[in-house]
Amino acid sequence: MKTRIIILLAILLSAFALLPDRLVKGTVTDAANVPLAGVSVSLQGSAAGTVTDQAGHFSIRVSTPGRALVFRKAGYQALTVPVTRDSVLKVMLVPNAQTLNELVVTGRPKAAEKVTVDFQTVTSAPASLGGTYLQALPETESYKPVNENGFLSVSQQPVTTFSVDVDRAAYSNVRRFLNNGQLPPADAVRVEEMINYFDYDYPQPAGDHPLAITAETTDSPWNAGLKLVHIGLQAKTVSTENLPASNLVFLIDVSGSMNAANKLPLLKQAFNLLVDQLRAGDKISIVAYAGSAGLVLPPTSGTEKKMIKDALDKLEAGGSTAGGEGIELAYKLAKDNFLPQGNNRVILATDGDFNVGVSNESELQKLIEEKRKAGIFLSVMGFGMGNYKDSHVETLADKGNGNYAYIDNIQEARKEFVQEFGGTLFTIAKDVKIQIEFNPELVRAYRLIGYENRALRNDEFNDDRKDAGDMGSGHTVTAIYEIVPHGVETPYIGKTEALKYQSDHRSTTGNSDEMMTIKVRYKKGRQRKKRAL
Repeated sequence: MKTRIIILLAILLSAFALLPDRLVKGTVTDAANVPLAGVSVSLQGSAAGTVTDQAGHFSIRVSTPGRALVFRKAGYQALTVPVTRDSVLKVMLVPNAQTLNELVVTGRPKAAEKVTVDFQTVTSAPASLGGTYLQALPETESYKPVNENGFLSVSQQPVTTFSVDVDRAAYSNVRRFLNNGQLPPADAVRVEEMINYFDYDYPQPAGDHPLAITAETTDSPWNAGLKLVHIGLQAKTVSTENLPASNLVFLIDVSGSMNAANKLPLLKQAFNLLVDQLRAGDKISIVAYAGSAGLVLPPTSGTEKKMIKDALDKLEAGGSTAGGEGIELAYKLAKDNFLPQGNNRVILATDGDFNVGVSNESELQKLIEEKRKAGIFLSVMGFGMGNYKDSHVETLADKGNGNYAYIDNIQEARKEFVQEFGGTLFTIAKDVKIQIEFNPELVRAYRLIGYENRALRNDEFNDDRKDAGDMGSGHTVTAIYEIVPHGVETPYIGKTEALKYQSDHRSTTGNSDEMMTIKVRYKKGRQRKKRAL
């Protein structure tokens, strides 16, 4: 049985605590009462917004009835509608009088025929093409397949190993779908990221280790007789004034696909929050990329906040995306201003729609891995919807030893860049791996909930060349195993033949009440240390 439904219900209730008070719904049509899809709906003076679906429907949360909603769509006049006491709106957009030579329509369709439209450079649409004749580009969001972990027999495989994951992008991305009245794609729900979105008040580390381990068991709420093992890691919290200086390069996507209220405008607001946290010893550079990459701001002290914000505010979206070229320029700036004892990081902000630049994804990953080995990490902040490439940006962040977040509103930006500034940017423990050995006298089978793309071979636990997840200042990591205790029958375990050449599985410690052993391996600087619980 999948755990996602239960977790989604729990986090959905929590998500609404961060949202404004009223939910306003409505429908947008043209003058002929034909529903309009792809209309941008945003709060006036804010980056918060949504888009209409294929039926022209939208829903958006507003804080007070005094706010206004702004409706925009290429080919139509923008419309501002005050929000009154009504919770349901009927909005009609009027076409622009402009014509567009670069929109090519093939054929003269009959009433029920599909229109083939070749979009080139769309800036507005002719008045004669509205409604169903001018469809929005198809949704092209992409996610890596998630193949849920099954139960493993302890008599066959008593040891399990995985890399930690502090990314939480799945939570805010799923929240975006739910707030728009949609169910998220199944592969968008990465359970470990949903769980790790929250802090669990684990005890701070004591002594020389930068990590503390917590473990407890409880009854499984969805499978009678089964148990849950809750494992928590807490990274040491370092105050901001004691954190090392940062050499940061903002790598910002300003391609045409970023021209939406919840993309570049929200991105600017988010990065302005980060700028407010900078200190005198920090240096910031800004690179923008579209058809080509360009330097927007040379390395600048964190004290020059107005200069940095002015550079951000001048960015505008337009053009195709040369993501690879932008990354090369960003890494060059990071290398030229490298701080040997500091935090050297490229922060990529994008919707993930890389379409030109480095010729293929494997070459881009190799480039990022090489720079990671040189001490320059890559973090990725995802924005937008419709063409969002989660599968792409998640991989880039993993290869770059950086965190990956999805920014769906300004509250999420504040969480990433203000409340959790240290954890977002400053690494406390590198290549953190967890290995667990279950006692077959007490446990028949187990399964790890989530972390499907973080599994490691057992021998990779001791291989310090094998890359794993990093933990920043104050970060927590939570992992949950569902276990089948000895003597419990369940349909989730298939029958397996006993191993012929293995000795009987008795505890070598003589301590039969010991359910499992947890080992954590990490790197601190150039040292490699191992701790067992």
